Formats: sequence, C-alpha cells, structure tokens
Amino acid sequence: MAIAARAQNAPARPDSTKGATAAPKRQLTALRITQPIKLDAQLDEPMWREAALATDFIQNRPNPGPHEKHPTEVRILYDDANLYIGAVMHDVSPDSILRELTPRDEFGNTDFIGVFLDTYQDKLNGYGFFVTTGGVQLDARYSPASGEDFNWNAVWDSRTAIRGNDWVAEIRIPYSAIRFSSLPEQQWGLNFMRQRKKENQAFFWNEVRPQVDGFVNQWGTLQGVRDVKPPLRLSLTPYVSSYVNHNPLNAEGTRRTTTSFNGGADVKWGLNESFTLDATLVPDFGQVQSDNQVLNLSPFEVQFNENRQFFTEGTELFTKGNLFYSRRVGATPIGFYDVAVGDKEKLVRNPTETRLLNATKVSGRTSKGLGVGVFNALSNNVYATVRNTESGAEREVLTQPFSNYSIVVLDQSLKNNSYVSLINTNVTRAGRTYDANVTGGLFRFADKKNRYAISGQANYSRRRGNIFNSEAQIDNRDGYKYNLDVSKISGNFTYGAFHGIESNTYDPNDLGILFSNNSISQGVYGNYNIFKPFWKVNRFNSYFGLNHNLLYQPTIFQNVSFYSGFNTTFTKNFLSTGLNLNINPRNRDYFEPRKEPLGRYYVLVPGSFGVGGYISTDYRKKLALDLNGGIRPYALDARLPERPRRMGYDFSVSPRYRVNNKLNFRYSIDWSLRQNQIGFVNGGLNSREPLDTAVIRLRGEDVLLGRRQVVTVSNVLSAAYTFTNRMSLTVRTRHYTSTVRYQDFALLRPGGTEEPVDYRRNRANTYNAFNIDAVYSWWFAPGSQVSIVWKNAGTNFLQANEATPLYFENLNNTINTPHNNNVSIKILYFLDYLAIRPKRG
Repeated sequence: MAIAARAQNAPARPDSTKGATAAPKRQLTALRITQPIKLDAQLDEPMWREAALATDFIQNRPNPGPHEKHPTEVRILYDDANLYIGAVMHDVSPDSILRELTPRDEFGNTDFIGVFLDTYQDKLNGYGFFVTTGGVQLDARYSPASGEDFNWNAVWDSRTAIRGNDWVAEIRIPYSAIRFSSLPEQQWGLNFMRQRKKENQAFFWNEVRPQVDGFVNQWGTLQGVRDVKPPLRLSLTPYVSSYVNHNPLNAEGTRRTTTSFNGGADVKWGLNESFTLDATLVPDFGQVQSDNQVLNLSPFEVQFNENRQFFTEGTELFTKGNLFYSRRVGATPIGFYDVAVGDKEKLVRNPTETRLLNATKVSGRTSKGLGVGVFNALSNNVYATVRNTESGAEREVLTQPFSNYSIVVLDQSLKNNSYVSLINTNVTRAGRTYDANVTGGLFRFADKKNRYAISGQANYSRRRGNIFNSEAQIDNRDGYKYNLDVSKISGNFTYGAFHGIESNTYDPNDLGILFSNNSISQGVYGNYNIFKPFWKVNRFNSYFGLNHNLLYQPTIFQNVSFYSGFNTTFTKNFLSTGLNLNINPRNRDYFEPRKEPLGRYYVLVPGSFGVGGYISTDYRKKLALDLNGGIRPYALDARLPERPRRMGYDFSVSPRYRVNNKLNFRYSIDWSLRQNQIGFVNGGLNSREPLDTAVIRLRGEDVLLGRRQVVTVSNVLSAAYTFTNRMSLTVRTRHYTSTVRYQDFALLRPGGTEEPVDYRRNRANTYNAFNIDAVYSWWFAPGSQVSIVWKNAGTNFLQANEATPLYFENLNNTINTPHNNNVSIKILYFLDYLAIRPKRG
C-alpha cells in the first residue's frame, strides 16, 4: 500500500485561491547534542524540550487543506553519527489509536508517523522512514523512475509507546543509512507524515497539495545540521543456508531427496559520501516467493515479478527508461528448450535457472545532482546431462555460455522537477554466441511553475554474433525506438499527447523486456479530478484517452481504441468504487499468427467494447471485500456469419478478515471465460501425428487457428500471524487452473482470410499449478534475520481426453500429482564496521 505515493500522484482539487502552485516551504532547525539519547520512546532527555518544534500538520486526505485537530509534535536532534526524531501524536483516547502488527514493510490497520529526507535537495529523489504504533518499520526511496519504492531497506532503529491518549515514536537514523554531501552545513528537504487510521486521515507538516505535480518537490527544509561528516559506510552481511529438497519426479537413477549447504555474503561499501558499492557473493535466492505460473496462449512471454531482494533494492537508477528486466539475470538458459536427445538417450538433468557467480552495483548522486549507477553480474556455464539408456554413459550439453551482464546509468537532476538521463545495457557471452547492447537517452523538462512538461526517450539496440548453437548470424542487428510526450501536469484538468516508433528490428530483450516491436503509436489523454469532498463523496477522479497504432514495416493500420473511466470514495463508509469503458473498433492482430515477417498474415478481430468496475469496502473493518467484474462482447464476424459471437467475462472476489491485531486471512478467487476466442493452436502441428499430416499438406505456409473456449480460475489463500514487530509467520497457498477446449478450426490465409478446415485431432488441454509458500521470519537484530521457508509445488498438463473443465476434478488431480517439497533455513547477520571497529583510547 503506497501511502506517500498517493500524495505524489494524487489528482487535483478545484481551489481558485491556491491554484496549482506548491505551498510555501516550512523550515525546521535541528539541535546538536553531545549527550547520548536512550531509544525508549520516553523523550525524557532535556534536549528534546530545547529542540525546535514542528507542528500544525495539514490534511492531505480525505479533505486536503484543513489543519489537524489533534496536534502532532516532532523534534529533530543530531550528533556526529545519527539523526534523532522524536514525535508525539496526540489523540482523543487510546481506543482511537489503531495498532495492527504486520511484517516489516507492510502497512496494516494502524497509525504511523513518517519522516522524509531529500539529502541533496534536488526535489526529485528522497528517503522515507515510517514506524507504526506497534513499532513496525517501513522504509522507501523516492525517484522519478520508481516512484515510491518499498523494496529498499536500510538499517535503522525505533521505539514506540502509548502514553494515555497519545502515542510516541523515537527514531534513530544513522548517517550510514543515507547519503549526503560533505559540505560544512547541510540543508535537506524535510517532511513529516502522520496517519490517523481511525478517521482514514493523512497529514503532512509541509502541505502536499494533490493538484501539484510531484511529491519530493513539496517538502520543507531542514536546517542547522553542521559539521557532520559522511561516515565510512562499510557493512558485511554473511549468510549460511541449508536446504532439504524432495522431488519424486527426479529421473530414474538420481536421488529423490537431496541436501545442500550454502554460504555467501552481501557487502555494502561507501566509496565516498555519494556512492555505494553493493555486492552479493555466491548469492542464494532459493527462499524467494514462488512465481505465479500460468498457461500462456499469447504470442508473447509471461513477465514475472522480481522477488530477489538484491535486484529490487536500490535500483531506481537502473530502472530508468524501462531497459532493465532483472529476471534476465539468472534466467532460464537460452538453450534450455533445444537439447537434442538421441533415440537411445534420455535427458536426466536440465537446469531451469542460471546460477550467478556474483552481482555488483555501484550507485549514488553527487552534490551537483548527477546520479551514477553501474551494475554488473557474472553467470557461469550451464550444462544439461544426457544419458545413454544402454551403456549408462553420460554427456553434457552446454545450454548457457559464460555471460556478463552490465548497466551504466547517468542521470542529471535539473531545476523545476526535470532531468536528463543516459542508459546503456550490455550482455556479453563467451564464444560465438551473440552479444547485445542497448543505449537510451531520456529527458523531462517542466516549466518554472511546474504546470507543463515535455518528455521523451530515444533508444538504439545493437546485436552481433551467432544464434546460440548455430552458424547463422543474428538477424535483428540494429534497431531503434523513440517517443515524445507533451502534457499539462498540474491542475484540475491535466492532459497530453504522445507519439512513438519502435522499429521492426528493435530488440532490448537480452537484458530488458519488450512484448512487441514494429509499431507506430500516437494518442491523446486527459484527467479531470476533484479532490475536495462534495455531495456524498470524498473525491472524484476521471480519465480518458484515444490511442492509434500502425505497423511500422509495412506501414499499415493495426488498431485504434478509446478508453475512459472514473473512481471515487464515499464519505461516510469509505466504500470505493470505479467504472471503466473501453471501445475497440475492428482491428488487425499481426502477432497472433506467429508468422514473420509481419504484415501478410493477421487475425481480423471484430469490434468490441468492454465495461468493467470494482467495489472495495473499508479496510478498517474486520471484514472487508473487494469485487471486480467486467464483460466484453464482440461484433459478429460478417465474413463467417455462422460463427458465434465472441464474449469475454472476468470476475474476482477477494475478502479479507482481520481476527485481531496479530492474525489476518486473505482469500481471492479470479475467474475468467473467453467464449469463441480465435487463436493460434498452441503447440502447432506435429508431422508424427496422423491427423495432422493431411492438414500439413493442405496448409503449406498457412496458419492453423482454432475457435476455443478458455476458462481460467485462480485461488489464493494467505494467512499471516505477526508475533511481534520483528517476528512473523506467513503462509500463501495458490491453485491455478486453465482449460482450453476447441470447437472448430480454420486455416488463416494472407490478408486475414479464414477458411474452415476439417481437423479432427483433440487439442483440448488443461494446465494446473499448485504452490505453498510458508515463511517464518525473525529480525533478531537490526539488519539480521533468521528465515525458515517451506515450499511445496506441483504442476500437471493434461491433454486431449484427459483434460477436464471441472474445477474440483482439476484440484483433485493437482493435489494427487507428486509435488516437489523444499525446506530451508537461512541466517543473515549484519556487521557494521562503525559498530565493531576498535575504539580509540
């Protein structure tokens, strides 16, 4: 739940007196101390009473503008090593102070206090430190590329306590947790945020006006921090881990139960006051959450979330321009699907992941606002093992050559919430396998009043070498992309227009992700938002847009679409609801046929319109509910009047129940139905199948399409018990099933013509996936953790007569299929050089 990001991207409210201009900057002076502070949430040291007071917070939601009724009082102290924040939050009674416990970095049904620091005062990049009434810590980074990023973690400390009708927070942020210049006198951007969950209210010390574009640029100023030096930031987090894995599907002649013991370390080293080196040596990512595997019927790959902390933490520079998809590093070997096995051989081992040797990041920002990021990772050769069934002899087949992945980023912050950036990504592989390089430049310039902006990007991709395990050279050797956007960014009514081109040979996918290139796109968009409560609602947000797309080569029509929608929250019960509309006239899908070059073959998609909406009840209640639904009817295909109309339906229900402040349950079921969908018959045709050979002789170069019904159901049940603010247990269970049943088939000719064909092979299929992830986590010291993880995973793919559309039969089949079980324990211990260095006498 991105609390502060809502303030950053909040829609505008009509206010003729203030307009779309930022509020005046408040200032707070920190007090230097020489005596130590005991972190106990008592604030009883005399220095706290001497420090300057920040109070009179201003509401941001649900009603922007009013001053707080229940005062917040915040003071800041500092010494040579730390920044101290003491906060007292006055309230009506103890019952008004909500305090649900959650795992680290998760907001719950609780109050909190947040501290924001812009240590270089560039008004673009900053830090956020939050602590809840229950003492749960959250931290985030703020940047134009990543917005609000809670994947970033720092080592800091805090204590909280409830005293009568108030609650108190005492926070210690070591200078080693942040970066700042070595100037004799510091001047930092500063803001505080308080949430009163009882009334769903959020307040900022320096007013954050939602009609103004940006968040960091609306902070106040911290003064008085003098003669502090950026410390030597050197820390080591060694780890040891042990795994027991039982896989009943392991090949005959191999062990079903295996054990392993691993060790490595993460290193952080402050190269100077601005730059930090992060390295992971012999990384172990075996405990990350399992991917949500799905049945993919589309012509594009599935994009998975990144769950590895090293690749999610502090990557705001590397995500500039969307050229870095971190799952490429350590991904499935490029030759995984191409291992050749002879008649008397079998494949006994084929690793699905590429093990990394190490990964390193160097990143930071100078006092002049220049951000620099360098990323590098190395992976070793990966081999599959093939065994002769008669002799037992084994041979190894290379599936991934030794590879180096690197990124270099330069990002210059400019005045008026603007920037220019340069990014280069590179993949170099050993041997003759091709190398890849992408260079991109992007910019954003806003006017002095922060009302209008122009932004753009230009990329060039270059690939050289041979296709893996082939003498053929890579064909898409050079490509380019650009886009330009002009927009009004502040005020009630915001709008813009864009244009972009991706050439047919543009390919950033060796270290990035692009689902389709070869396009020319342009469009207009707008938003009208009211943020002041009116009638019976707290706010009203609306949007609309028109997109038009052409194929780049040849330059021919692809599609046009119109979309619009709104959402709002009701004042009394905080029920949120929204509605969206999407209209697509008849269009051409050049990608579904899977035929290169694009242009000759396409699936003609009849015109359609989609209507969807959601309802979300108040999360403060013990029982809350999210409902989503949508329907998309298509026009009849005039070319084939006997073909039934296409329809699409989607529906999801997600209740959540909070038993008490420690235990909660969440459940979600997502159901979708695609009736009479026309698509490429996945798996294609097989010359070894007798029923396929006649069609193969008939089709020539043409494509076999099928009219199908696709039913997909996903169930996710999760539970969390938080023992203390440092110890939690979470369990997540997911069952996914998708069934495809074909009604008839057609041959796709050039120009979109479809001719029915008498094809008799049963191509029905059902895919099932089942996962359990149970995680016990204990932060026994700042930055130090013990985690115990149990993973249970099983999948099956049923074809032809085995496939069934019945959900409970699929669930039963999935449960009875042999599952892989994995139990692991991992211990990390944070060692800070400043804490363990020898004391001088």
